[in-house]
Amino acid sequence: MLGRRGTLPFLAGPPALWLALFFVVPLLLIAAFSLRAGSGAVGPAGAWVPSIEHYQQVFGTPAFLRLLGLSVATAVGIATLATLLAYPVAYYLTFRAGTRATLYLTLLLIPFAVSYLLRVMAWKLMLGPDGGINSLLQGLGLTSEPLGLLLYSRPAVIVTLVYVWVPFAALPIYAAMQRIDRSHLEAAADLGAGPWARFWRVTVPLSLPGALATFFMVFIPTVGEYVTPALVGGTDGIMYGNIILGFFTRSANWPLGSAMAMIMLVLTLLLVVVALRIVDLRRVSL
Repeated sequence: MLGRRGTLPFLAGPPALWLALFFVVPLLLIAAFSLRAGSGAVGPAGAWVPSIEHYQQVFGTPAFLRLLGLSVATAVGIATLATLLAYPVAYYLTFRAGTRATLYLTLLLIPFAVSYLLRVMAWKLMLGPDGGINSLLQGLGLTSEPLGLLLYSRPAVIVTLVYVWVPFAALPIYAAMQRIDRSHLEAAADLGAGPWARFWRVTVPLSLPGALATFFMVFIPTVGEYVTPALVGGTDGIMYGNIILGFFTRSANWPLGSAMAMIMLVLTLLLVVVALRIVDLRRVSL
């Protein structure tokens, strides 16, 4: 029979191979493409001359940098809103749902059974000039004509992505709250702490690692989001990922698109590292 040392490679080997083939190798290829001189699609017979010209082009184009900064700010806002909205959901599931917590958790995850594109398209219909929201506002007499701000704008992108992420964002917070020792809350109550004091001084600090994990889990993929901005954002809601997609498809400029992708990746990792250095998870979890 296999021992522990023999079992670990057997279990970890296939996932590690999968990650290497479909994550590490493509990432290395993009890094290599970004250092290739010239433009256009990369062919096997094309000359491969190392160059940093594409990085110079990105940093020398203020429009690219402004869009990257705007995308980062948008991702921060979406991650913050998703975390704040998911927190009470997780709190209710942990401390108030009781025996129905499993049922409510299942209902919370049901939207994931529907295609991501279908959910985004549903919001496109709801936010449209003849959609449900505009029809409701006009029916209540709050507006005399459809609000153009609701569709093909940055607010439309934010609303749609927050909706998409909230059910998933509640899971790390829920897991963190599940690990809270109820004796801490009982001890705080015995010492005279009221419900709000127990919430702010016991529940929030002990669940903060889950909230931070939720924030980064939403922030990281949202920075490079391109599907939702393309469907509900229009020209006013475009994000950095849409420009990268354009260079890989319509412009067929793979090296420039790769350079932009690597810059976004490095910036995102730097922001995460800086945030984790500022907020020590070991301290807030004690």
